[in-house]
Amino acid sequence: MMPAAMTPSATSDDVKRANARYHDLAAATYDAKWGIVYDARAERQTVGKLRRALGGSGQGFKHALEVGAGTGYFTLNLLRAGVIEEAVATDISSGMLDEMQSSAAELGLEVETVCAQASDLPFPDGSFDLVFGHAVLHHLPDLRAAFDELARVLRPGGMLAFCGEPSHHGDRLAAVPKRAALLAAPAWRRLLRAPPRRHGAVDGRGHRGCASEEDSLERIVDVHAFRPGDLARHARRVGLTDVLVSGEDLAASWFGWANRTLESTAAPDELPRLWYQFAYRGYLTLQRLDRVMLEPRLPAAVFYNLLLSARKPA
Repeated sequence: MMPAAMTPSATSDDVKRANARYHDLAAATYDAKWGIVYDARAERQTVGKLRRALGGSGQGFKHALEVGAGTGYFTLNLLRAGVIEEAVATDISSGMLDEMQSSAAELGLEVETVCAQASDLPFPDGSFDLVFGHAVLHHLPDLRAAFDELARVLRPGGMLAFCGEPSHHGDRLAAVPKRAALLAAPAWRRLLRAPPRRHGAVDGRGHRGCASEEDSLERIVDVHAFRPGDLARHARRVGLTDVLVSGEDLAASWFGWANRTLESTAAPDELPRLWYQFAYRGYLTLQRLDRVMLEPRLPAAVFYNLLLSARKPA
């Protein structure tokens, strides 16, 4: 989704309330919507993403805090992989944290969950060896206060790592496959013999007509798209060093957004299993192409997602 700037009438508290309400509504179906699983492949994906953010570091972490943890995709997979030993997870949505605890219980994992805002973390100074998050910074209306808190709770010598943040240019480039997919959607549905989704058409930005409360809130909870220098400046302002900003997902993001836009126009229960297998395997193939061919050669700004890492001076 194209992040939108806060409107003049929307306060920071308005955006926080919208985020809490949206993610509470989305919690029960969030894992299914985004294909979140806990298996060996998911572990490799999350560990690889964290290590890329950290510039290739393979170290483990004793005490870790995930901010904006959602239903637990990153924390639970990193616990399973042994990259983090003890985890605390915060989120503004209690519904998301309830889902995370349910998944943790099924997986036999222990994690402490705390409903809290990133700009007001209820932990002592220097509590964590690793403070991290996935696709969360772009939801935060007060990034200055949030980075103050992230640096405060990080111990001297500890690492900060954030992945999956939408880039300014990459987000705009993603509009191209979305628009193309909308034009192709009628022919695509005929080919797959899939009926259209009943609750409304999708517009040029991926929004559906006759929107539910969740659909309406989804349009306003993303408030930032970043240039690499934006993230670097936030980290340096709070005294962090060894700041690294890199990019990931270009070909894979185009493929993924096109497919998700196509799927949003069709009745999901009527799409054949072969389609989902094609979409998933194709995404993984193009992700490998991004890793090997594109990410080492192209500037971070052109990719859909940005990764940030930094260290607190010892």
